[in-house]
Amino acid sequence: MEMKVATASQMRELDRRATEEFGIPSLLLMENAGLQAVLEMDRSFPRLNTSRVAIACGKGNNGGDGLVVARHLFDRGTAVEVFLLAKKSEVKGDARTNLEIVKRLKIPIHEVTTSHDLQAIREAVGSADLIVDALLGTGTTGAAKGLLAEAIDLLNQAGRPIVALDIPSGLSSDEGGIPGPSINATLTITFGLPKRGLVLFPAASRAGRVAIVDIGLPRQLLSDASLEVSLLEPKEAAGALQPREPDAHKGTYGHVLVLAGSPGKTGAAAMCALSALRIGAGLVTLGLPESLNDMMEAKLTEVMTEPLPETRERTVALAAWGKILTLMEGKRALAIGPGLSTHPETSELVRELVSTVRVPMVVDADGINALAPKLETLAKAAAPLILTPHPGELARLLGISRDEVAQNRMLIAQKVATSFRVHLVLKGGRTLVVDPDGQVAINMTGNPGMATGGTGDVLTGLIAGLLAQGVNPGLAARAGVYLHGVAGDLAAEAVGQEAMLASDLMTQVPHAIRRLKAGELRVER
Repeated sequence: MEMKVATASQMRELDRRATEEFGIPSLLLMENAGLQAVLEMDRSFPRLNTSRVAIACGKGNNGGDGLVVARHLFDRGTAVEVFLLAKKSEVKGDARTNLEIVKRLKIPIHEVTTSHDLQAIREAVGSADLIVDALLGTGTTGAAKGLLAEAIDLLNQAGRPIVALDIPSGLSSDEGGIPGPSINATLTITFGLPKRGLVLFPAASRAGRVAIVDIGLPRQLLSDASLEVSLLEPKEAAGALQPREPDAHKGTYGHVLVLAGSPGKTGAAAMCALSALRIGAGLVTLGLPESLNDMMEAKLTEVMTEPLPETRERTVALAAWGKILTLMEGKRALAIGPGLSTHPETSELVRELVSTVRVPMVVDADGINALAPKLETLAKAAAPLILTPHPGELARLLGISRDEVAQNRMLIAQKVATSFRVHLVLKGGRTLVVDPDGQVAINMTGNPGMATGGTGDVLTGLIAGLLAQGVNPGLAARAGVYLHGVAGDLAAEAVGQEAMLASDLMTQVPHAIRRLKAGELRVER
């Protein structure tokens, strides 16, 4: 079953349905959450039973989870103290039930209602071996303020490992933002499903290792179609890699046309074309300005080249349109944009091709920039489109700031994909792949070493190569993104993140494919 990713409101709805439709008491769900959290803590901290544990609880259900944890640890003989950021009388519902149990067990509970109270517990928290954060759950919005903000700072300053229950207090559970003071967790134990804030940056950087535990929610709920976001799974990516037939020939695996390159940017064209071959395309032809052809012919031994009419600035000219349409005969995919330039005539050519070409195409870099002045071109597309912008390119496409994109990555990506009926790959830490129906896959592979020139060109080639082999556009985008990240991780292992080049990534693509086909890859959460 694919792993869905939930918002706070979606998670509340699943809890409600579990209780009302399936008769599972909410108190049982809280009990399961606390128990499973303790079992995960036991796996992560081998000396847990002999440790001193400080549990910081709020007055809501997240605090209730913390109280269950306190009870189970106490029953094991662990030294436990509870610090309640509220008066005991303010605790209601299921959390109240668990508070009464903790009181009857005579587990120490300290009410913390003032800054003075908070300072009084500083030494006790600092002397603990482990801290459990159960202050704020997923239902909290906005920045933590007042005493809660002070408490978060105190826990962070204690210098002890922190286990966050469900989500680190202070983080945005839905959009991955850090609106104010937030817990910097060592381990986050989340219940039922991962929350968006645990897998999207920058919030994900405060979550530490994320463990997803089963609290007894019915399987039907966890796979509900209303949950439109999921983690990109290796099993799905592997579905794009079909076995090679014994009687196959180069034509069996499709022919890609790559339109790319301009003076000073021939490397982008080369890496895109070679990557399409690396992923298994049978043939690749690179169309580029005629004055650059001889150089690229010498550089690329496995890729065919085709000189195209050029402008005075040596970019592909609008006059190349007819020749390109002829070249498209027999091609199964078109990749357009890497290093192509933003020359007005070249940009017009891009728009004409998007409106005319009837094979699936990947549009990247300057191809995307060409669409910005006339977004209506997207609505005229003659074939499925996969756009692969980074945040800056998406911002230019929409005429908004890069910060706006960064703050609302998923929302904006979904809006573009659904409004223009395109497949959108929004690159960056935790790349998003969005289908025209708004379904989102979050990619968990890759690393910061990939933030170097040329890696996006490799991705364009990978996706185009899969399209040429007959893989549908949505799967081609998801599989290309997943393998691109795995190759980046393997390259980081080989040369380090700082020294990584795009060509290092490309050389790791065969190893990424081998590991994926062998079933050696798992979702990293």
